[in-house]
Amino acid sequence: MAQAMVKFCVCLLLLLAAAAAVAEGAAKKPKKVKCKDKKYPNCYHKDLYCPTSCLRTCVVNCASCKSVCIPPPPPPPPPPPPPPKRRGSPPPKRRGSPPPPSAPPPYPHPPPPPSPSTTPLPSPPPPPPPPISTTPLPPPPPPASRQSSSTAPKRVMCKNKYYSHCYLMEQYCPIACPDRCEIDCVKCSPVCNCNMPGAVCQDPRFIGGDGITFYFHGEKDRDFCIVSDSNLHINAHFIGKRNQNMKRDFTWVQSLGILFDTHQLFIGAKKTATWDDRLDRLELVFDGEPIFIPNEEGFKWQPEISPRGVSVTMMQNTNSVEIEVEGNFKIKASVVPITEKESRVHNYDITSEDCFAHLDLNFKFYSLSNNVSGVLGQTYGSTYVSRAKLGVPMPILGGEKEFASSHLFATDCAVARFRGRFPSGDDDFSDKFEYANLNCAGRSDGHGVVCKR
Repeated sequence: MAQAMVKFCVCLLLLLAAAAAVAEGAAKKPKKVKCKDKKYPNCYHKDLYCPTSCLRTCVVNCASCKSVCIPPPPPPPPPPPPPPKRRGSPPPKRRGSPPPPSAPPPYPHPPPPPSPSTTPLPSPPPPPPPPISTTPLPPPPPPASRQSSSTAPKRVMCKNKYYSHCYLMEQYCPIACPDRCEIDCVKCSPVCNCNMPGAVCQDPRFIGGDGITFYFHGEKDRDFCIVSDSNLHINAHFIGKRNQNMKRDFTWVQSLGILFDTHQLFIGAKKTATWDDRLDRLELVFDGEPIFIPNEEGFKWQPEISPRGVSVTMMQNTNSVEIEVEGNFKIKASVVPITEKESRVHNYDITSEDCFAHLDLNFKFYSLSNNVSGVLGQTYGSTYVSRAKLGVPMPILGGEKEFASSHLFATDCAVARFRGRFPSGDDDFSDKFEYANLNCAGRSDGHGVVCKR
C-alpha cells in the first residue's frame, strides 16, 4: 500500500512540473505581428514573431519585412487648461442653482425675486477677476517644445540592400554625436563619424583603414602629407598650442589641400574667437576660385564647366559639408571648436582670443593602389603593418620628417606618389585595390576592422 502511495505522489509531482513548464513556455511565447501596409505586398499580412529581446513589444518594419523592437512612444503633452467660464449676472430666478460666490450669507430658503435696484449692485464686480487670473497661464509650453526639437538627435538608416536585417531601419545618432553619425549595417547600430575607419578628429586621432586607432601630432603651423597615391594627394595643415609641461605641441587639422587629376581643392576652418553654431566658419576654394554655398542643409554645389562628378553638399545649415569626386574619394568635414570643458580636461589652456576651430574629418576612398602612402593612406595598403605601439592608452605614430610637405599643395614629401592620373598596366604599382564595394566596420575599441564585399 505504501509503495502505491509513493508511486501516486511521484506521478502527481511530474504532472505538476509538466504543467508549470507549459505555463512558463506559454508566458514566454513571442507575440505574433503583421505588416498592415498594402504598399509592401511581399510582406503584407505575413505572420512574424517578436525577437527574443522584446517578446511582447515589437512592430513590423514593412520595408525589410522584419519584426523590430522599438522604444515606447513618449507620453503626450499635457492638455492646455480649459478656458475660463464667463460668469454673467447671478440668476436669481433659478431656485435650484447655488448662490453666487459674491453672496456670502447662506439663506435657509431661496432668495426673494430682485424687486429693488440695490440687490444686483454687488454682483457686477465679481465677473472681471476670473479672466485676469487665467489668461497668463497658456504661454509657457511653446518654448519647451522648441527647445526639445532643436536638440533632437539626427535620424539615420542603413541603405545597403545586402544587409536585409537592417535595411531602411531608422535609428537615432548617439548622444556623443547627435548630428554626425552613420549606421554600421553589419552591427545595425549608429556609429559616430569620428569612430569609423578613415576618421581624423581631435588632437589628431586617426583610425586607419585597418581599423587601428593611433595619434599623429606633427607640429603646429606645418603641413603634412596624410594621403598620397597616383591620382590623389592630400596635405593637412596643423594648428596648435605649446604646452610648457610637455615636449610636443597640442595640434589639430585646420585645413586640407587636395590634388586630383589637374585640379586643386581647398577646405579650411576660419579662425574664430568666440564660437557660435549659427555662423558658418567653412572656407572652400576650387581651382583658385572661392566656392559660395547657401547656408541650407542639402544644397549641392557642382562646377559649371568641368570636371564632372565633383560635388560639395551641405550636411547641415552651417559648418558641415560632404565633398565627393566620383570614383576617387568622399570626405565628410565639420568645423568644430575646442570647448571650455575640453580645454579644462586636457589642459589645452585655450583663451578667449582663439577657440582653435578645426576640422573633424571622415574619409572614404573608392580606388587606391597598394602603393598608397601618407599618415592615413598607408594604412590602406594590403601589406601594411602598424608602426604605432599598441596596447597603450595613446599609441603614437612618428615620422614627422617622412610626411612633412613644404606647403599645402606641395607633393614633395618623402613618400609622395602623386602623378595626376590613375595607375595603368605599365606602372610599377598598378596592383589596384577597390574600396568602393566594401562595407567596413571598426570595432568599438579601435583595434581591428571587418570588411565585406
